Amino acid sequence: MFAAFTDRQWLWLAAGFYLGGFVLGTWSLLRRGRPSGVAVYTLIALGYGLQLAGLGLRGRAVGGCPLGNNLEVYQFIAWSAITLYLVIGVTFRSSVLGYFTAALAATLTLVSLAIPAWDPARRIHIFGGNPWIELHAALAVFSYGVFGLLALTSLMLLLRNFSLKSKHPGGLFSFLPSMLDLDHIGLRLLTAGVVLLAASLAVGSVYWLREPESVSVPKLLITVAVWLAYLAALILRLRGRLLAQRFAWTGLALFAAALLSLWPVDASRHPAATPALQTVPWQP
Repeated sequence: MFAAFTDRQWLWLAAGFYLGGFVLGTWSLLRRGRPSGVAVYTLIALGYGLQLAGLGLRGRAVGGCPLGNNLEVYQFIAWSAITLYLVIGVTFRSSVLGYFTAALAATLTLVSLAIPAWDPARRIHIFGGNPWIELHAALAVFSYGVFGLLALTSLMLLLRNFSLKSKHPGGLFSFLPSMLDLDHIGLRLLTAGVVLLAASLAVGSVYWLREPESVSVPKLLITVAVWLAYLAALILRLRGRLLAQRFAWTGLALFAAALLSLWPVDASRHPAATPALQTVPWQP
């Protein structure tokens, strides 16, 4: 039965498990004052496997990493965030980070699946068989997943601060880590994201320098602008000029801007209806 599922059906199932993890975590939080760690982690892991199956089917269909439209990009960002969570969640209070990661993954996957215009006709061999461009795109989108986790820790920091200012230490958000811990984790995630996106641009430049006519200037400028914005935030944080709440608000604002920047990137692509355009590489 499962062998007959389409890639979109696998992705819908994955979104359902992510949403289930968030709903279960919310129910546990309201009832016991803390998300259920093991149960939420299990639902996320199951959703991760289903999403990987759906993306794998798409990858085989297009002959490369499935990053040809907005649906695939947002799905890949959610998958990247979940991948990172599954790696570090066991060391960072998985019941907390898993709850928020499930919310992010459910939102990205459900929204991308619910908008038909984000999944037009697929293009085959979108990277033109060039491994450098494919690696560039994969690294770039994975860095967006890291920035997504940064946004989650930023939100957690703001909620923790609200809990402390409300003068109710045992309030709804008392289960969150300390603001100092969240700030340090945010710094590590910001550093990792900046390094990954820089690596993506460096890998892409290997190809662009050889074939400059292949470069889409708007896409390149948008990607560089996102990287510069996060780099500036990292420099300000290291210099002690972007701390606590300001650092958290910056993390949230930058991730929102990064997601919005994907729309003009997608709109700048030419329609994929003609075979001649099927080998145009995607650049985030």
